[in-house]
Amino acid sequence: MPHPSSSKSPKKAVSRNFEIEEFLSGASKPKARQPAGAGKPLYERFQDAYDWIVNNAVITPHYDIEFNTAAPRSFRFQGAGTDLRLPTAHSWSSFVLLPLLTFAGRKKALFVGGPGRGKTASALLMGIMAGYPLKEMRRAMQHGQPQMTVADLLGSPLPKDLIQADDMEKIRIGWRAWIKMRVKIVDEYNRIPTRTQSALLTLMADGYAEVLGQTIESPESAWFLTANDDAGGGTYQVIEALKDRIDVVIKALTFNPRFLEVLQKRLENRERPEETMQAEKKHVFTETELDESYQEILAMPIARSLRRRIEFFAAQFDFCDLASVDIEYKSKDTIHLAGKTLSAVCANDCGRDKTKCLCSQTENGLSVRSLMTLLTFAKSMAWFRGSEEVSPEDVRQIAPFVLHEKLQPNPTSPYFDQQSAQIYRVDRIAWLRRAWDLACEEFVRLNLDRDDPVAEIDEIWTANGHLKSEPPVDVVDAQINRIETALAKFAKTSKLYAHVHTDVVKLKYYHQRYSNYRPWKLKHPR
Repeated sequence: MPHPSSSKSPKKAVSRNFEIEEFLSGASKPKARQPAGAGKPLYERFQDAYDWIVNNAVITPHYDIEFNTAAPRSFRFQGAGTDLRLPTAHSWSSFVLLPLLTFAGRKKALFVGGPGRGKTASALLMGIMAGYPLKEMRRAMQHGQPQMTVADLLGSPLPKDLIQADDMEKIRIGWRAWIKMRVKIVDEYNRIPTRTQSALLTLMADGYAEVLGQTIESPESAWFLTANDDAGGGTYQVIEALKDRIDVVIKALTFNPRFLEVLQKRLENRERPEETMQAEKKHVFTETELDESYQEILAMPIARSLRRRIEFFAAQFDFCDLASVDIEYKSKDTIHLAGKTLSAVCANDCGRDKTKCLCSQTENGLSVRSLMTLLTFAKSMAWFRGSEEVSPEDVRQIAPFVLHEKLQPNPTSPYFDQQSAQIYRVDRIAWLRRAWDLACEEFVRLNLDRDDPVAEIDEIWTANGHLKSEPPVDVVDAQINRIETALAKFAKTSKLYAHVHTDVVKLKYYHQRYSNYRPWKLKHPR
């Protein structure tokens, strides 16, 4: 299928030492990126790999990750009412792009879709890009089946050692070679028995495997799991902790029969895309190049203005004013831990319009892991596109795939009863993207991009080195007074909406830190 060549805009970030503060703040400014491989920046080589895959391997006309430099032309189709948009900037197919971003960012992806949709083949292509021979990747692939044991997955003790050893520590384990690979594939993971899933969870989550007290470390890897559906189907129910470790869901969309000619030619020429990619070698990356790509991704800056929008968006979902009388426990977790349902609690009147407040739309909120994953994929998206920094549109396009399994919709929310929102009960990608849009619209309406009530207090806190610079007592007193004034204003002028709740909790945190520091400083003057 023809595909336009990727835009090759000038680029910047080079690999360098990375600090977590820079990842969270976006304060670092990447330097000029140096050419790698065949004289190209690494992000351009990933773009070339994308082009090769959509032209030669995965037949997908679905450009569902859309970017625009101007308002796109739109066509309205009758029936259920569908808009077709023609993007004005380079756009991408999620089924090809998301595996590449998972590969570059060393994350964990779940392919979902019916048999024969190319899930396993796409994962194999990522292994070839990491430099592994096709035969080795196929042998290393773990095939989920009901009889799979921990030994099948990880390895087993050497028979001679098991018989002769008088100490458990002397028993050597014949570890499976796939554990050390940088691309790992688990096919039909929902057919793996529960006990074996627990061993897989340890390897995915903690980076090591254990058999009879012996352990082996796994390098940072890109994981690709497959399942025929994402609704819990399979021989065994997937344990929640294992599902929680999946960073992004990749939906295998249906084949468009208008492209049958491509299949016919592939059949007649006996072409196998994975063998062709391996033979060409130009889309293979060394370990050094992959390490450098990862560092460049981490170095992509996120401006404070965008981070504020992400904070505002993330604040909406876990908050529930009816969950507790205490400010810290106004969380949906409080409801779940009490054995109650959100539907029962949310049915009571809290003085809010539940068709508009995002907090009514979900059963849960976002974990730290989910937010870190969202930041990583947003950085990966911007890096892949050749941008100077992460943009709001990068977040908008990638968030639905990252949060697909992280945010569970509340089916009793009045929001979904609206005629215009009923489709979101089925289309979770569109629902999550719409949630981001609604949050951004509210953020702008409240003028929070220009009037952040906590910004000045944040800046002084940072200027004081988080109290490490030991500011004088008069500075501390001024901050305590400023915090109390801000809290009084919140209490007088606003309901405790979700975003107000996060600001209030942060102000209480600052107040407590300053209040604890003040008596210490009086005892230790300088």
